[in-house]
Amino acid sequence: MSLDFQLSRDAFGKLTLTTTDGIVHSGVVPVRAFPISAPGQDISLVSSDGHELAWLPNLEALPADLANLVREELANREFMPEIRHILKVSSFATPSTWTVTTDRGETSFILKGEDDIRRLAGPALLIADSHGIQFLIRDRNVLDGHSRKILDRFL
Repeated sequence: MSLDFQLSRDAFGKLTLTTTDGIVHSGVVPVRAFPISAPGQDISLVSSDGHELAWLPNLEALPADLANLVREELANREFMPEIRHILKVSSFATPSTWTVTTDRGETSFILKGEDDIRRLAGPALLIADSHGIQFLIRDRNVLDGHSRKILDRFL
């Protein structure tokens, strides 16, 4: 893949994009077009004022050092734990406290209402806690029976 820009970090650790004509854009932010269904594809590099500077159709097609820079920046920017098990809920009425196991460990959060559980494409769900943190269930059909039973009470 031939690129018409270079990507690096400045002295403050911000992502910097330099075009072939020497224009430097500091504070560049990668934004996924489809963060759940195609996380490694269709990534826009956006300037600090919100203008698209470059489009990356496939992260895997990039040179390794560039792909790693983009992945690091995305990891710093995005925080969406994936729920693996629902251990318990304090009540089947909302608000309720959920205790779950995620890909980042066990945690608890407060679900304010059933409308904070959003259905996504296919069997995926997005659950927003009382602080606005988004929890992902990539495929509710592969959850264990106990987790599915609890989840079904809220859907």
